[in-house]
Amino acid sequence: MGALDALRETIPEPARDLRLNLQSVLTEGTLTPAQRWGVAVASAVASRNAGLREAVLADARAAVDAAVVDDGIAAAALMGMNNVYYRFRHLIDKSSYGEKPARLRMNRIARPAGPKVDFELYCLAVSAVNGCGACLQAHDKVVLAGGLSEDQVHDAVRLAATIHGVAVALG
Repeated sequence: MGALDALRETIPEPARDLRLNLQSVLTEGTLTPAQRWGVAVASAVASRNAGLREAVLADARAAVDAAVVDDGIAAAALMGMNNVYYRFRHLIDKSSYGEKPARLRMNRIARPAGPKVDFELYCLAVSAVNGCGACLQAHDKVVLAGGLSEDQVHDAVRLAATIHGVAVALG
């Protein structure tokens, strides 16, 4: 039994739908195993539930290369910063803020450990968790231009939503 299987059993009864959703989003769909686990890692880290994060990390490390796990962690961290910054610029809606340079380091986005399009997909998933429309639009454009399909984007966001829902249910 994997760490997520054990964790799934602790999801409270009122949130039982998430038990089934968690299993299905991690086993079916259009994503490759690396994409699926990278999105899961990034979303679990972004969802800020220690138990869920550790369970996802344990199962991901058993399923995919360390580069996928590292990229998922990096995507969550960078989007933790970028989603706040770019959501601020979007919500404040003043052109003067949009003209100012961000001056925030984001080198990992340009040079991830794995495929760039996969890293961008992880960033998109975290942006969905964090609710940054500007970042969602930017990453969607990049992943679609990079050859991924809308079905893959949709599956990534379904996975991110489920991971976040589990984090909320586990409180």
